[in-house]
Amino acid sequence: MTYECSILADPKGKAWDFAKSVYNILRKKSEKFRLNEVHIKKFRDNEIKVKIAENVRRNNCFFIHDSSKSPADWFLELALVNEALKNSSASEIIDVLPYMKFSRQDRKDESRVAVNARVLSDAISIYANRVLTIDAHSSQLPSFYSIPFDNLYSSSLLHEYLKVHHPEILQNTIIMSPDAGGTSRARAFASKLGIKDIVIGYKHRKLEGDIDEFKIIGDIKGRNILIVDDMVDSGNTLREALKCLKEMEKEKKVYAYCTHGLFTEGREKISNEFDLIFVTNSIPQPAHDKIEVIPLDELFAEAIYRTNEGLSLSELFA
Repeated sequence: MTYECSILADPKGKAWDFAKSVYNILRKKSEKFRLNEVHIKKFRDNEIKVKIAENVRRNNCFFIHDSSKSPADWFLELALVNEALKNSSASEIIDVLPYMKFSRQDRKDESRVAVNARVLSDAISIYANRVLTIDAHSSQLPSFYSIPFDNLYSSSLLHEYLKVHHPEILQNTIIMSPDAGGTSRARAFASKLGIKDIVIGYKHRKLEGDIDEFKIIGDIKGRNILIVDDMVDSGNTLREALKCLKEMEKEKKVYAYCTHGLFTEGREKISNEFDLIFVTNSIPQPAHDKIEVIPLDELFAEAIYRTNEGLSLSELFA
């Protein structure tokens, strides 16, 4: 049995347009989907109150969260919306998190640190029934959850986008991971893009955010480079990789694809150094001449439809 389905988002937030786009795609598939507003109010002391605008009793509720919010607000609003949905007798609560924050600290790598990813999983698992995200930061994240965790992959979207808009990039190009931790991701992207070889970046940090040494493992002679990563934060790693690549061959074309574009130190400096940078709209992006945005709307709409109808998501990974 499938239930009526509510697509929920904050109409004043930056995820609202994404939610409306997903809803419009879903309505073409079935009339059981409807769009519902989540009203988020802040008191003068910044305490938060949330309210679901319309009845969701016995609905499957997909809450599409705003990835552009500050991590603290993002976390608290997520917890409060989940509680409000459960208290409103939603049939199932599915958190749709295009960019899952608090995922980089996923292990105890030094004494007296919090494992942020586990704290988030505990908070979500209290009220929600399922999580839907894309290109999660590490493969171990699902193991933290006591509820189903569906991690979509954007490699197929990148392949289709490049075939249509930049077929030249798929010619004589090698995939690069900027660090050893992204090796499996790089191999998956290379396989999807029909590219046989990958190279790996090696970076050494003395302090978090600072890179003291960067080397490239693998043969890049005569090849253009597509660096793939799950996110671009400050862009320091990408810049160090680019610097190292250009020192090896100045005329080499270098592109970057990062699913989640945080750009915490701005877009101008990093975008001017690359031939092109590709990101998705997991985090809302302003228009930019050298940063192209690959939309996730269709992929998430299909994943939501399949989840609501009890169909497999594995076909989306083929």
